[in-house]
Amino acid sequence: MKFSSAIAFLALTVQDASAFAPASSIAPSTRATTPLFVAADLERPLAEETASNGEAAEEMDLKSLRRDPTPHAKPVSFATKCASLYSSKPGAERALAPPVYFGSTFLLDDAGHGARLHEKREAPYTDDDGFVYSRWGSPTNEAAALQIAALEGVDNDNDPRGLGSSLLFNSGMSSITASLMAVLRAGDHAIFPYTVYGGTHEFVSDFAQHWGVEVTFVDAAGKDGPANYKAAFRENTRVVYTETPANPTMRLTDLAGVAGVVDEFYGKADNVVGMHPTERKRPYVMVDGTFASPYHQKVLDIEGIDVSIHSATKFLSGHSDVLAGAVTSRSEPFLHGVAKVQKLISAPLNPMDSFLLARGLRTLDVRMQRHGENAIKVARMLEEHPLVQSVFYPGLDSHPDRELADGIFRSGRDDDMEDDDDEAPPQTYGGMISFIVAGEGEEALRRARNVCENLRVVNLAVSLGGVESLCEHPASMTHTMIPREQRVAGGLHDGLIRLSIGLERAKDLVHDLKNSLDMCDDEGCDTGF
Repeated sequence: MKFSSAIAFLALTVQDASAFAPASSIAPSTRATTPLFVAADLERPLAEETASNGEAAEEMDLKSLRRDPTPHAKPVSFATKCASLYSSKPGAERALAPPVYFGSTFLLDDAGHGARLHEKREAPYTDDDGFVYSRWGSPTNEAAALQIAALEGVDNDNDPRGLGSSLLFNSGMSSITASLMAVLRAGDHAIFPYTVYGGTHEFVSDFAQHWGVEVTFVDAAGKDGPANYKAAFRENTRVVYTETPANPTMRLTDLAGVAGVVDEFYGKADNVVGMHPTERKRPYVMVDGTFASPYHQKVLDIEGIDVSIHSATKFLSGHSDVLAGAVTSRSEPFLHGVAKVQKLISAPLNPMDSFLLARGLRTLDVRMQRHGENAIKVARMLEEHPLVQSVFYPGLDSHPDRELADGIFRSGRDDDMEDDDDEAPPQTYGGMISFIVAGEGEEALRRARNVCENLRVVNLAVSLGGVESLCEHPASMTHTMIPREQRVAGGLHDGLIRLSIGLERAKDLVHDLKNSLDMCDDEGCDTGF
């Protein structure tokens, strides 16, 4: 054997020794390239599963053990899903952390196996028949996708683990654009809120409208939001989109109300299996819930909500070291449509970032609770400061949509586990705050910039959801692509500052922000210590 051939052979053998075992020794359900990801079975010890067909447990090969993928007799909590969701197949050598599969392509059993996989190329990836090419999905990508599907509360009708219900993208923006591209065509109409992430606004204003899609912007916030959406409905409306909490104003959308007026006008959704996603008459109701995360808000539990979108770069991964996006749905036509777009534009999440996302999800529960506990302390200080004109935080009684807040922010609570009140975490309202400094126009803009620049513990940077606290000025940074008139109409004033509250000691954050504000007066701000 030539040296180069021997090296290739050895690498393949180390990667998957079972690929060269006799066919009779490998059960079809234990494909080495395909990990199984299910919640850890808390109801019975694994030892009970070590005997099959009368064989004694000690006579069985340990590598043949696997966990039962059927649902648990008792539901497990959100916190337990975060910490203990992953369990591996034998091919992953029973690793407690999902292995990183860097391979771009995968071995096929035979030509027929390859044909089956290619026939499914427009479907969301699942692990029932293996993988073919990393642009179409990989085991590491699927590990994180299954975690998110479980945390979103989505169970696939054909698989209790929610296989194929979540798709992971290489950024939050790619998850948004792919979702819209999957269902919108020239001549269609879509409705968006005035207050929306700048990148989303830019896409629908510049690209979608150039492709012949009509776009209407409405005030989506508060009790009047559903009526404002309804007033914009047309026969050709295909997407009803919202962000809640809104970026960066923290206004809340009445999701049940919006879904209700959509049903009233268009009727219930007709998610016929095999139907093209553009054939549905009822608009797709899409929700970007990045600011709340599934810890607080499971939007797919609300009847009539079709699609949940997250920038997984933010709270889901939680460490400011990953670009990722997630799309979750129960609609089979939509999932097929967005999966096709994902594969064609090469937007899946790569294996390493999938691994980092899966790692971050394990601490989502504890991180989100700390974010919220810190944020309410910061928000209360800001509300009392004389140079702060307004504070927008859902946990404050002064928030304009306070009546909606308790119904949205669930703080890790599960509807089917309400009997465990003694273990329920304290109610929190997320880690995002926005506030407006005193002044108008250029004066407010200059003062807001100075407040951001004078901070020493809180970092001046865009993005959000990491362990470190961040401060940014939307009118100068993340929302500059939105015309000023529309920004102001949506509540995004020149003096508005957005905070992402991290995991530091709350008193350090309070002191830092107070000190920066104290350096300002009616004439302006000092620019140094």
